[in-house]
Amino acid sequence: MASVSLLRVIEKMQLENLTPEIDIKTIKINQPDINRPALQLAGYFEHYEASRLQIIGFVEYTYMEGLSPKRKEEIYEKLLSYPIPGIVFCRELHPDKYFLKKAIEKGVPLLMTKKATSAFTAEIIRWLNVKLAPCISVHGVLVDVYGEGVLITGESGIGKSEAALELVKRGHRLVTDDVVEIRKVSDDTLIGSAPDITKHFIELRGIGIIDVKTLYGVSSVKDTQSIDLVIRLEDWDKDKEYDRLGLEEEYTEYLGNKVVCHNIPIRPGRNLAIICESAAVNHRQKKMGYNAAQALYQRVQASLSKKRDDEE
Repeated sequence: MASVSLLRVIEKMQLENLTPEIDIKTIKINQPDINRPALQLAGYFEHYEASRLQIIGFVEYTYMEGLSPKRKEEIYEKLLSYPIPGIVFCRELHPDKYFLKKAIEKGVPLLMTKKATSAFTAEIIRWLNVKLAPCISVHGVLVDVYGEGVLITGESGIGKSEAALELVKRGHRLVTDDVVEIRKVSDDTLIGSAPDITKHFIELRGIGIIDVKTLYGVSSVKDTQSIDLVIRLEDWDKDKEYDRLGLEEEYTEYLGNKVVCHNIPIRPGRNLAIICESAAVNHRQKKMGYNAAQALYQRVQASLSKKRDDEE
């Protein structure tokens, strides 16, 4: 199961640690959701999601302030007895002395942020969803072409890296070469990124490893990109029938999400970079409501209908 350390959360979200006495090096978060323990503070602990990061906002804080000392002792004891990875106080709110003392006693880290509760909640959920999303690695090249994430796949040595380099030279941005880490952040979105080791590098047979960021500048690379289109390169087979109109979309599937896929036959003289650019622009145009293949089909149908009318 994927997890992210509490230390990484503190660093990313710029949180203040209110309990430095607690060793948090081994604490991990493995759920992207959060919990606001309002019902638990009221005494209802059924279905308590204690394994999630707990968020205390202004409403929960004012409720806690209004509790009697005896009730605080009872509720805090029960609340903090669960294995909580951390409790975040928003709006620069600070826990009372008894809550702080009990949290240290139970080993529950208390953190604080200046951000408003709703803004912080949205940000932490979005970030955790990306970090904890289901992930697979595939062999291919991912390039941002006109804002569309184009995943180029195919057998080793077929020319994926060369196509990516040509696209970079034409002003597009490389995300990753050779290994693409794909994360499913929602039922509609796949995000691709590079492993830390190979980030911004391309391997070219006969030349070796080149550093794209150093050679072409920081504007030529990108850390992450949604995957909108897959281009599968394959050797040209003269006996195989290839789609020449594109009236029907073909799809491939990653982590249960379908992505539009084009099978591109390769032979000497075909410019892969231009093909990838054209495929990306055409895909973008389809998303905006215009399909060139459908437009051609309608023209042909209209022409045939006109001829029939003229003959009659």
